[in-house]
Amino acid sequence: MKVLHIHFGKEGGAERFFVNLANSLHERGIEQRMLIRPGRTWQKDLEKCGKVYLGIFRRISLSRFWLSFRMWRILREYQPDVIMTWQLRASRFMPNYKKARRISRLGDYPEHLGYYRNSEILVCLTPDVAEKVRSFGWKRGLEVITNFTRAAPVSPVSRERLQTPADAFVVLGLGRFVPRKGFDTLIRAMTKAENAYLWLVGDGPERENLERLVDELGLRSRVRFAGWQTNAYAYIAAADVFSIASLHEPLGNVCLEGWAAGKPTVSSRAEGPSWAMTNETDALMYDPGDHDGLATAIRRLMDDPALRQRLVDGGHRTLQERFSEKAITDAYIRLFETGSTAS
Repeated sequence: MKVLHIHFGKEGGAERFFVNLANSLHERGIEQRMLIRPGRTWQKDLEKCGKVYLGIFRRISLSRFWLSFRMWRILREYQPDVIMTWQLRASRFMPNYKKARRISRLGDYPEHLGYYRNSEILVCLTPDVAEKVRSFGWKRGLEVITNFTRAAPVSPVSRERLQTPADAFVVLGLGRFVPRKGFDTLIRAMTKAENAYLWLVGDGPERENLERLVDELGLRSRVRFAGWQTNAYAYIAAADVFSIASLHEPLGNVCLEGWAAGKPTVSSRAEGPSWAMTNETDALMYDPGDHDGLATAIRRLMDDPALRQRLVDGGHRTLQERFSEKAITDAYIRLFETGSTAS
């Protein structure tokens, strides 16, 4: 079984899952090669899985034609059984190579299906995303395979690194700083979660606006911007609560990482978290954009150690029962071999 992955993403949860799956498949004996953008911090984590090609795909550029030429050379030389594209940009580049099973993984709700004309099978993160695909009239293969995380216990970073008292109650948010991730909601919630500290681990185009909001609300003494971290797990390990504030979230790795780190989770009722999580069992949930509701949840966790432990235990059970690495890797291998996840 030979798989060629095409992934032109940058830095984020989708990239973390790509690395996780490639490594899991490698450990199961699947031969792989990967075409990715140059300069990715996670390239080193792929290199043991197989040969890595570097290239940039732009819609209107001479480099696109050179990359297409290179792709067909790779196909003639490697002759993959499966080509798997990740997200929109890579799926637009899916070659019409009929000797391979052509699979595209959707990381979000599609606005249309024009990018998938050469794809035979679409993989969706949740049933809700699959229903959206069907509403566009998709008649080819359609599968639902969710994520898993490889987060393992790690030593926490020192609180001193982020100028945070050792005994402070720390809430952590993780992800790309874009409006849909709702980091402004998380910052506003801190105005009513007195004495708690907030760590924001990530980066993106909204960083300047978020920094300005912190200053406008007078929260600079309790909010820390940690920047993008290749090993975010050490920061999660040092926090007391993991928060997901997304306005829209299909089901990124972020939904699983608090559970994997043994931290109580607070999440908005965005699409993916609502499907994955159960309020009061493995998370405390609130309506997207409701910073008062988020602040209330944080205060409850600050005041109730037993509640924190109950959510940790519930998150562990959910992770093992619904999002295990073995079950999800098995599903991908069945899909590669047969074109279906049915066992």
